Parts: sequence; structure tokens; C-alpha cells
Amino acid sequence: MKPLIWILLIASLGSMLTGFTINSEYSEQLIGSGVVGLFIVVFPLFSYYRWKDKKVSDYMLTKENLEKMRDLNDKKG
Repeated sequence: MKPLIWILLIASLGSMLTGFTINSEYSEQLIGSGVVGLFIVVFPLFSYYRWKDKKVSDYMLTKENLEKMRDLNDKKG
């Protein structure tokens, strides 16, 4: 999964860079396709790859997590 994300990232950035550097009738389409590829394909794949084995409840502000944070602050201070 990681090499696929890197390949798509480089392709999207390359498309945007090519669109900025060349002066032709379809340079704006290259820039737009690079942006769309980056935000519609690369970013969701990266987010899925990074969060697939994590529990979302560990990162939510629930009553138990707030109590854990308070206990940690009380022990430090």
C-alpha cells in the first residue's frame, strides 16, 4: 500500500508541476487533475493506511479519557 501511495503522490505532484511549467492549451487540465488526484485519491488512501489498525475511541474525548488525562496531570503536578 505504501509504494502505491508514493507513486500516486509523485504522479499528482508531477502533473501539477508539469501544468505550471509548460505553456499549452491543456496545462490547466494537468494542474486540475493533479489536485483532484491528490485530494480524491492520495489523501484518502493515506488516511486509511495510517488509521487501519487504530481504535478511534482512544482519540475521542470521552468521560473515561478525560478522567485518564486528569489523573496523569495530578500525578505530574
